[in-house]
Amino acid sequence: MVFRQPNGQLYQEELVGTQGFAGMSSLAYHLYPPTRVKQKDKAYSVKPEIAFENGLDAMSFKGMELKAEPDYLASRKTLFVNGAMHIGLAAPMSSTSYFYKNADADELIFVHQGSGKLLTMFGELAFRYGDYIVIPRGTVYKISFNDPNNRLLFIESFEPIFTPRRYRNDFGQLLEHSPFCERDIVRPENLQTFDEKGEFDIFIKKKGMMFPYVYANHPFDVVGWDGFHYPYIFSIFNFEPITGRIHMPPPVHQTFESRNFVICSFVPRLYDYHPEAIPAPYHHSNIDSDELLYYVDGDFMSRNNIEKGQITLHPGGIPHGPHPGAIERSIGKKETGELAVMIDPFQPVMVTKEALNIEVKGYYKSWLEEDK
Repeated sequence: MVFRQPNGQLYQEELVGTQGFAGMSSLAYHLYPPTRVKQKDKAYSVKPEIAFENGLDAMSFKGMELKAEPDYLASRKTLFVNGAMHIGLAAPMSSTSYFYKNADADELIFVHQGSGKLLTMFGELAFRYGDYIVIPRGTVYKISFNDPNNRLLFIESFEPIFTPRRYRNDFGQLLEHSPFCERDIVRPENLQTFDEKGEFDIFIKKKGMMFPYVYANHPFDVVGWDGFHYPYIFSIFNFEPITGRIHMPPPVHQTFESRNFVICSFVPRLYDYHPEAIPAPYHHSNIDSDELLYYVDGDFMSRNNIEKGQITLHPGGIPHGPHPGAIERSIGKKETGELAVMIDPFQPVMVTKEALNIEVKGYYKSWLEEDK
């Protein structure tokens, strides 16, 4: 369609989407073509260094021991990888002066500490503690933090991230039994159109490399857009837990999914209310997936000596379950105040050297009961 600016020039149309032309997409209308590259600098590797590819040990890591760094991208430390996803932590202290685009992966950022705004060509998203920020691949963004005390859990998915299919009808609407609904989704707002020319640094990540580009006009020169491809926020505090008389399995906590993993939210909730129920989870074996649990807040009843920001890795193939004493402690309890994010990759993850810097040694022995 012909769509002209007041000066008679055409607006520049851009179709942004994934999965070829069959996935979700949006149409954006720019003042200038989004192709005006002014300079391209030397690319450099950002591939994580793998400590070991194969492991079967239960492991734990103290995320709050990750050192804070001023730069956002430099602060991102990848801890676990497989062919479908990267998982890591970041502790950035400063807002970005540059723009960033992940051309390989959808990003999901969980805000454990801090607040600010995600700035994109679709508009602004104000974020705070407890927010999941979903950023589709190819989205150019900047982050403005309100203060230097920020702690983020991030996931890079090489397949699109969706809400769970079983909670949607054939038309994409979330069903009545879903633990959240459309009104809980925060969409971009306050669209600002930047009519600026000059030199604009955009760091583009692709295939484990970072490509520094300089564009001739501001990437947020969009006057309007429509479609289904855009960043959004969902707060973990808006997840409504599904409870029952006896123990509910982990899928009831599912919040997001991709083809190769699921993400669950453990939130404050009533425990099982059958008079003889044992609220603590049963011992279980993750034969088809690893299990990573990121502890956010509260007292996680199935674990001993767990701190905020700690991550546990329970690999597929060996059983795990409540720590000694946890089952007995849970009997008679009515509710829990725990807050945690669980990631279940369907392919085994490799552990990076960055992860070993914050490892809790000997965690795999933590199920041994003390001699009396």
